[in-house]
Amino acid sequence: METNISIRVGTVEDISSIQQIAFSTWPVAYSAILSQEQLDYMLNLFYSEDSLRDQMKNGHTFLMAELHTEIIGFASFNLIQEHTFKLQKLYVLPGIQEKGAGKVLLNEVVHQVQNLGAKKLQLNVNRNNKAIWFYEKMGFVIIKEDDINIGQDFYMNDYVMEKTI
Repeated sequence: METNISIRVGTVEDISSIQQIAFSTWPVAYSAILSQEQLDYMLNLFYSEDSLRDQMKNGHTFLMAELHTEIIGFASFNLIQEHTFKLQKLYVLPGIQEKGAGKVLLNEVVHQVQNLGAKKLQLNVNRNNKAIWFYEKMGFVIIKEDDINIGQDFYMNDYVMEKTI
């Protein structure tokens, strides 16, 4: 399947598709590790229309994965310090996962940040998220733990992972 996936840069016109994918994938990815209240809070915090518009306006590049004109996933990244970019988001519809779409998206992120002069790509992943194996397989290593207060007494208990490019 992965050879049929095309990647393009996302725009504000893709916000509803980004939201649809996030609201489809988050319950599958996080319901076993986050409360419903935290899940709802985080989805609203990171995926409201205003939040996504702000992210796009403030340097986050969104990439949209399409399979036969259907949007099946997205990724976003931004520069966090000289020569270091951060993968902010990488989500693929649950029915498509583990078929190569995430790998195609991540490889395109790596390609794009390389072209922008990146030496490192970092990401945060919940310490209980099964996606850790995927990132390790893609060359990322855990460099530290990070507990981030995101408001309303909710925390993201993450690993920071990094890949040298």
